[in-house]
Amino acid sequence: MSNEFELDFNRSDRLGFPEVIYGASKPLPVLRDILQSYQEKGLNALATKVQAEKGQVLTQEFAGSHYDETSGAFLLKKIESDESESNGVAILSAGTSDLYVVNEAYYTLQFLGCHAARYNDIGIAGIHRLLGKVEELKKYKVLIVVAGFEGALPTAVGGLLPQPIIAVPASVGYGVSEGGQVALNTMLASCANGISVVNIDNGYGAAMAAYRILANAS
Repeated sequence: MSNEFELDFNRSDRLGFPEVIYGASKPLPVLRDILQSYQEKGLNALATKVQAEKGQVLTQEFAGSHYDETSGAFLLKKIESDESESNGVAILSAGTSDLYVVNEAYYTLQFLGCHAARYNDIGIAGIHRLLGKVEELKKYKVLIVVAGFEGALPTAVGGLLPQPIIAVPASVGYGVSEGGQVALNTMLASCANGISVVNIDNGYGAAMAAYRILANAS
């Protein structure tokens, strides 16, 4: 094994889920070697925030892999799923501009064996879109809610639905909203009871929080 990394193959035994690779700052040769280590053990692997130029090369080098350019998620082994069969986690987004965060959460949950459903473009600028889905959303056990700009969607969802809600501020917007700080502060200051908030653009972290809730539910 390369002295540039030491993989945590025992994480599943300790925590119930495997290690996930943060791909953004890793050079392509290091990512390649890490993925090769998983492949040699017959294991799947997930790398997040992999830039397009690296993702395209890795897809060519690892047969049967999958790269989602929108989110930067790279799966060593592609996983097929049917969103219509999911009742565990729903991922809601205010707008289609938030899809890069939505997909990061979605592919993380796929990797963990939890097939989530996605409800995109139901932000409060057209709140009828959310209101029209309230009854359908009640069947899910956990809701991940992604929003940029003023970040109000998690509060609206939290006032309508009883499930655990994990809010994800997206770095989508302009002016004072640029970078996601306004959305983050709005979610942290939400008047809806019991909302949890992860870091800006952290779809992976939201997915892991949802998975922990589901895995330890009685």
